[in-house]
Amino acid sequence: MFIKLKKKLSLLLLIFILPINVLAYSDYIIASGENIGIELNAKGIIIVGTYETEEKNATSSFKIGDIITKIENKTVSTIDEMANTINEMVKDNQINITFIRNGKEKNTVLKLSKVGNIYKTGLYVKDSITGIGTLTYIDPNTKLFGALGHEIIEKNSGILLEIKDGKIFSSTVTGIESSTEGSPGEKNARYDKSLIKGSIFENTTQGIFGNYFDDIKGKLYKVGKEEDIHVGKAMIRTVMEDNNISEYEINIKKINHNNQKNKNFVFEITDEKLLTKTGGIIQGMSGSPIIQDEKIVGAVTHVVVDHPEKGYGIFITNMLKEAEN
Repeated sequence: MFIKLKKKLSLLLLIFILPINVLAYSDYIIASGENIGIELNAKGIIIVGTYETEEKNATSSFKIGDIITKIENKTVSTIDEMANTINEMVKDNQINITFIRNGKEKNTVLKLSKVGNIYKTGLYVKDSITGIGTLTYIDPNTKLFGALGHEIIEKNSGILLEIKDGKIFSSTVTGIESSTEGSPGEKNARYDKSLIKGSIFENTTQGIFGNYFDDIKGKLYKVGKEEDIHVGKAMIRTVMEDNNISEYEINIKKINHNNQKNKNFVFEITDEKLLTKTGGIIQGMSGSPIIQDEKIVGAVTHVVVDHPEKGYGIFITNMLKEAEN
């Protein structure tokens, strides 16, 4: 009886353990190209600059990129929470601040200046980032999406934004500023934050990823493996006007099999219509899916600044693997 029971327990353990390791993206995914608005909420409050107050050198303990996490040992994650907590807990015009620098927690006392009823910290801070980009793919089976093909960086500090959460929402392209040699252009767009298409759970060097909950529409493409992509003709899907997704010819020039995060191959735009309109790759085009031999093989990530007709792409499998980590 003991031996039979032991076998039965082993079988039950296998049933519960095996599914945990079953993580696999679909063989066919939607190649989007849709323009999207993006909002990321930081995991803490980022210091992006300082200004002079009556308290000289009050901010000398801080550096751009430091992330404030607590005021008087009370957790704060938004600018409003920070302001309210300072007003409630300030004593003798000073406050204890906990912040993160290079992954390590630090504490300091910040002396404040009071102007009327307002306390001045001497710190410029940010708790979120908003912008536009291109939706690369939607996996219809897992409802996961990927976009951009690269990380979102806080521009003042130059660091990857550690996020609490975020969302993607409807966006419409209203105009184009063309790229010139040494100066990348950009898409201009308006967006509607009320028309939410998905929630973001990750900001990584391979892109932003999340759960898609809008209606899933578009053509399914077979996922191209790293060994499938080759030098030669391909196309990108992206929006240049309104919400119209168009396809443009490119030529893949070189493939880098060197485990880079998001510069896996080099391509150039050969489509004269696109070159005339944009001068090459522009900001907001990041994430545009790349199709070759009727397979989705990658996405646009970076422009070669001195030669804006050229750019880099990421293997689509790198994005799909990251989404499931």
